[in-house]
Amino acid sequence: MPEGVLAAALPGKGESAVYAFAPLVEGALVPGIDEPNLHAPQVVAEAIKSVLADVTPRTRHITLVLPDTAVRVFVLDFDSLPQKAADVVPVLRFRLRKMVPFDVEKAGVSYQVLTEDRTECRVLIAVLPGPILEEYEAVVRAAGFEPGAVLPSSLSALAALETSEPALTACLSGVSLTTSITNGQDLLLYRTLDLPADPSQRLAEVQRDIAVAAAYYEDKLATQPRRLYYGGVGVAEDFARWTRMSDAELKVVDLAPRPTTGAATPLGNLSFAGITGALAGAT
Repeated sequence: MPEGVLAAALPGKGESAVYAFAPLVEGALVPGIDEPNLHAPQVVAEAIKSVLADVTPRTRHITLVLPDTAVRVFVLDFDSLPQKAADVVPVLRFRLRKMVPFDVEKAGVSYQVLTEDRTECRVLIAVLPGPILEEYEAVVRAAGFEPGAVLPSSLSALAALETSEPALTACLSGVSLTTSITNGQDLLLYRTLDLPADPSQRLAEVQRDIAVAAAYYEDKLATQPRRLYYGGVGVAEDFARWTRMSDAELKVVDLAPRPTTGAATPLGNLSFAGITGALAGAT
C-alpha cells in the first residue's frame, strides 16, 4: 500500500497471527500499471526487512499482497482448456492480448479454474506487467527474502470470507474501490475502480459503483443482496456512515475482523482484509 508496508505471520500452529507495519514517505510507492511503482526501492526494501524481522516468518518465501491498481483481474469463459498446465498460460496470454494495455507476453500471469463442465470453462486470471512484477520481486530479494505467490489485495481478501453463501464485497483503499460478488467457489464479479483525486468526488463514485454491483448481484442471483462485506480503510460502521448506507438498504459488515492485540493495535485505519486473506490461504 502507498502508506507503508504491512506484514503478518503465524508463529506456529494454533497461535494468533502477529503483525507489523512500517510507514513509507509519500511518493515512495505509487501503484499502477503504466509507470514504475517504486520510486524509492531501497526505502521500500528496508521497510520490508524491518516488518519481516518483527513478525519472523517461518520461511524465506513470502506471499506478496499488492495494491489492486497494480494488477488486472478477469473472469473469462472458454470452451475448454488444455489438459497440461504448461499449455494453459499461452492460451490465456493469447486471449489477453487485446484486453490489457501492456505486453502480455512478458507479463506475470496466474489463473484458477472456477467452474468447468463439458461445454464451458470459467477461469479467474490475474495479470500484471512484467516490469512491475520485477520491481516488487527485486525489493523483496533486496530485503533478504524470496517472493512466492503474488496477489492483488482485494482478491486475497476474498479468502477471509467465512460464508459459502453468495456475498457482495467492497474493498476501499486510498486510491481505488474494488467490488466483487462470490457464490461459493465461483466469482461472478470483480471490478476495480480508480477513484478521483478530488476527495469531494469520491463519495459519489463509491456510491454509484456499489449500486451497480448490487444491481448485478440481483440480476445474476435473482435476489437482492442483504449484506455488504467491507474490507477496506477503517471499519464497516465508518464506511456505512460515510456512504450513508442504512441497514434497511444493505447492512455493512466487516469482511475480516481487525486484530485487537499485538503490533496491529496502533495502526489506525489501515486495511487488514488482504493480509488476513493471505494468512487464511496459508493455513
